Amino acid sequence: MVKRFTVEQATSTLPLVRRIVEDLVVTVGRWQERIREYELAAASIGVGAVTSGVGDARAAELERAVSQLAREVDGFVGELGSLGIEVKDYAAGLVDFPSERDGRPVYLCWRLGEPAVQFWHEVDAGFSGRRPLDPLIAA
Repeated sequence: MVKRFTVEQATSTLPLVRRIVEDLVVTVGRWQERIREYELAAASIGVGAVTSGVGDARAAELERAVSQLAREVDGFVGELGSLGIEVKDYAAGLVDFPSERDGRPVYLCWRLGEPAVQFWHEVDAGFSGRRPLDPLIAA
């Protein structure tokens, strides 16, 4: 059974969610950087660069770093999932809280940097379908 959040419940989780999402965004950025570094290192080895094993060692080191960072990302996503929250954009820190509006499932939507949960969207609409919460509901 999917946990359904009220606006108040979603907002009350934000101190914890914000910390996890901040860590997630930073770690995803580091992961992306290491992937780029790994691709460059692997490409230089692949084109027959003259190395004395240094390039191979660097590529292996970067590959381990990429794997470790991916595990950290999975951990943050798992933490949010255990709270009933879905990550929609890892780099932007966009998360959805399953909710209900007029008897149908919807998402309450929050992105890192926003002061509170202020938007919702239909389940199939995504970020582009975000709409502001009704003023009385958001208060």
